[in-house]
Amino acid sequence: MADRVVILGGGFAGLAVAGSLKRSPVEILIVDRQNHHLFQPLLYQVATGGLAPEDIAVPIRHVFRAQKNVKVLQAEVQQIDRRAKRVQTSVGQVPYDVLVVATGSEYNYFGKDDWKKEALSLKAIGDATRMRDQVLRAFEAAEFESDSARRRQLLTFVIVGAGPTGVELAGALAELSHKAIRDEFRNFDPASTEILLVEAGSRILAPFSEELSRKAERALHRLGVKVITGTAVKALDGSGVLLGERKIEAATVFWAAGVRATSIATGLGAETDSFGRVKVSSDLSLAMDPSVFVIGDAACVLGADGKPLPAVAPVAKQQGQHVGRVIQSRLAGMLAPKFQYVDKGNLATVGRRYAVAEVLGLHLAGLIAWWIWVVVHIFYLIDFKNRILVMTQWIWYYVTFHRGRRVISDVRRRSEKSS
Repeated sequence: MADRVVILGGGFAGLAVAGSLKRSPVEILIVDRQNHHLFQPLLYQVATGGLAPEDIAVPIRHVFRAQKNVKVLQAEVQQIDRRAKRVQTSVGQVPYDVLVVATGSEYNYFGKDDWKKEALSLKAIGDATRMRDQVLRAFEAAEFESDSARRRQLLTFVIVGAGPTGVELAGALAELSHKAIRDEFRNFDPASTEILLVEAGSRILAPFSEELSRKAERALHRLGVKVITGTAVKALDGSGVLLGERKIEAATVFWAAGVRATSIATGLGAETDSFGRVKVSSDLSLAMDPSVFVIGDAACVLGADGKPLPAVAPVAKQQGQHVGRVIQSRLAGMLAPKFQYVDKGNLATVGRRYAVAEVLGLHLAGLIAWWIWVVVHIFYLIDFKNRILVMTQWIWYYVTFHRGRRVISDVRRRSEKSS
C-alpha cells in the first residue's frame, strides 16, 4: 500500500508539495477549510476594486484535476495527534504516514486581539471584500454627510504596518480615491481623502535597502499618502487610533503590522519562536518526529544571514518543492537533502506604475521595477485564464485609471436581518 501524505493547507507551500509528488507512489490528501487556492499578494487589489475575487483564486480540485494521486478535503483542521498519526478535522479523523503542516499565518495584533473587531486585515477573500465594502460605504456616507468633522473622519483611512502589504494597500487606496473616482461624487471631492500609513519601525519596507525605502516613501508622498514612522499604535477603536498622545479621527483602520503562525502549527508540541513559527530540522521536518514537516509561514527557517526567512510566496514554494524531494529520497532509501533557500529578491509596488525591486543584486525603482513586479505576479498566478484576465485588467487600468470592481456586497444587510 502506498504511503499516505496528508497536506494541511492549499497555499503555495502545500500545492508545491503535492505537485512535486506527481509521479511518486504515494496517496496525497490536501485538507483546507477553503475549496480554493488564493494568491494572497494581490488581495489588496480586490480590497481596492482593481480585481475581482475570482481573478486571484482557483479551485484546488481544478489545479490537480489531471493528477490522479491527489484528493482534496474541504474541512477545518482541529487537532493533530502525532502519536496516533491522525488529524482531527471538522468532518472526521484523517490518518497519515507523512504529514505536511502548511497552514500559513494570521495577523499578529501583539496581544491586543480585541483590536481585530475594529481593524480589518487581509488574509482571505472575505477580508478583501469586507475591506472593499468598508471603503466604498465610507465614500457613500460622505456624499450626504452635512457635518464637516464627521465627513473628514469618514474620509480618513489609517493603515497600520508599512511592509509590502501596507505600502501596496496605501498606494492603491490613494489612486482609487484621488484618481479613479474623482469625478463620481457631487457633494465632496474624493481627492480630499486622507490616507495615513503608520509604521512603528524607523522606516517603511524594512526588508529593502534604505535607498529603496526612501524612494518608496517619496512615491507614496506624491500619491498623497502621509507616512508616519517610529510611532506605534497605543489604542484603536471605531473612532480612530491613538498615536502616542495624538488621536487620529478615522472611521476606517486597516491592519498590516505583522503575522504569526496559526494555532494548528503551534499546537504540535515543538519549539517555536516568538511569532509562533515552528523550528524545524535542516530537511524541514520536526526533530522529534521526522514524519511531520512544517513549511511556509508556519515554519521558522533560518536563511544564510542567520535570520528567519520571510513569510512570502517564493519561500513557501521552494520549501514545498524541497519537502517533495525529501519524501522521494526517503521512498528510495536515500539520504534526505538539506533545504537551501535561493533568494530571488524583493518586490513591492507603489501605485499603478511605480515599484521598488531588489533582483539579481540590482536595486531598481520606477517603471522598470513595476513591470518586473507585474511579470512576477502574473507568473505566480496558478491558472492560465487568471493570468490573461489579470494582465488585461492591469493594462486597462494603466491606461485609464479605471477600477471597475466597485460593487458593494449585501453581506452586512443580510447579517443584520439574521441577527
